[in-house]
Amino acid sequence: MTIVQTPTHTELVQRATDLVPLLRKHSRWSEENRRLHDDVIAGLEEAEFFKLRRPVRLGGFESPARTLVAVSTELARGDAAVAWNAQVWWIPLWMVGLFPDHVQDEVFATENVRVCGTLSPSGMLTPVDGGYRVNGQWSFISGALHSHWQELIALAPTPDGGMQPMLALVPMRDVRIIDDWKTSGLRGTGSVSTAVEDVFVPADRVLPLSAAVTLEHASVANASSPVWKAPLNAVAAASTVGVLIGLARAAIEVFLDRLPGRRITYSDYESMREAPITHLQLAKAVLKADQAEFHARRVADLVDSKGAGGEPWTMEERAQCRVDVSAACDLATEAVDVLSRAGGGSSIYDEVPVQKIARDIHAVGLHALVYPPTAYELYGRILSGLEPNTLYV
Repeated sequence: MTIVQTPTHTELVQRATDLVPLLRKHSRWSEENRRLHDDVIAGLEEAEFFKLRRPVRLGGFESPARTLVAVSTELARGDAAVAWNAQVWWIPLWMVGLFPDHVQDEVFATENVRVCGTLSPSGMLTPVDGGYRVNGQWSFISGALHSHWQELIALAPTPDGGMQPMLALVPMRDVRIIDDWKTSGLRGTGSVSTAVEDVFVPADRVLPLSAAVTLEHASVANASSPVWKAPLNAVAAASTVGVLIGLARAAIEVFLDRLPGRRITYSDYESMREAPITHLQLAKAVLKADQAEFHARRVADLVDSKGAGGEPWTMEERAQCRVDVSAACDLATEAVDVLSRAGGGSSIYDEVPVQKIARDIHAVGLHALVYPPTAYELYGRILSGLEPNTLYV
């Protein structure tokens, strides 16, 4: 057992704030090269951010959701690609904590281990002696280029002739990278596709996906930890939502940095700062960002309080976590769009950060677990007394 001194919430958030200049320095490089800069990975390691969802007994911090939100908010102020990959790594690391303890020992034997993954079942598991053979291809694998393991979702046959989605842990040495990440937003995440061809996975490195939803996990050591008493969707929500808040805050910061000395073209306003339209736009954007932050805090508070109390989750609470992220997405995107347009024609130049902020936040909003219309429909369906029509709640 390895137990380390756990930094406080304030200390971890300050470490993220201190990283912002480094992230901004390499943001352009990461976007052009479609991957995070190695110095950024080193910075995240030094800040110990790969320990936030690592079990305490294995040298981790088991940080609460409120810390995840605050840290990712600061990282996104520096570069959304960094914050996005950080939260993606946190979610599969949490999922590793569902596996048998000896499997966790194997995965976490690597210092600063990073596990990438997706929740889409894009492969097949074929039962063989001692485990399974897996084949498939998965898209949008953020962080794959800097990961040690991938958590695959693949379908396996059931005794009744049906199929069920399963989690499977595969080392990256068995994974083939497909260099297809050429996108308009979040380019620096390096969210390539991956493929696995006839790779053997031992039975103890395979779990039903439902275990992450129903909390029927195989770990004994983590069973009493508040961190592993929230369903997958709630964990994902708390991990993701800070990225949106950070992007909105970054847009406000960039707008205010550019404001002095700017004028409004084709008007008699020599100072943009003096124009009433600027006051209206800035106030609207800040209030939208504040409203988005309310939803982020509500997700984190719910996940932390339910974990601490060990109380069962209602279906409405599960759906609320998902819809809170989507509401935060809508509000944060509106804030960014207001300021992007208020910045004028010069905002489209590569060297002006708001254009990248806008592209990145629109890319985040297209993620299947963030996309607002789907989450609103699910929440309204459950509020209406109907059963959910998805496993991802």
